[in-house]
Amino acid sequence: MEMIPETHLDLLKDENKAFLYLGTLMSNGAPQVTPVWFNIDGTNILINTAEGRIKDRNMRARPDVALCITDPANPYRYLQIRGKVVEYTAEGADDHIDMLAFKYQGVSKYPSRNPGEKRIIFKIKPIKVDSHG
Repeated sequence: MEMIPETHLDLLKDENKAFLYLGTLMSNGAPQVTPVWFNIDGTNILINTAEGRIKDRNMRARPDVALCITDPANPYRYLQIRGKVVEYTAEGADDHIDMLAFKYQGVSKYPSRNPGEKRIIFKIKPIKVDSHG
């Protein structure tokens, strides 16, 4: 990810279980923030959610987002990213959430799936990046 300073690339690696705090906008303009699991595809930051959740509805309607990824060992070291949702898809989303469950919890299947839940992957392109710490 070319916009991320080399000093903070470790925060994006799968070995690092850093959470991403996702900021979206509600229809009335109010901010909404959710901690989420994530990974990268080399160009974009990928997050996974269930269809119909607030962050799903917000990102589909208003694709500009703010992200903060903090170092689990030092919360004063973090990446602040402004980005844009460039794609969302259900294709591969079930496998993706299982992969994230393995990364964060060491389990092969996402344990919190609700019956009938449809998973969605959102691809977020970083537009502006600030590193701290």
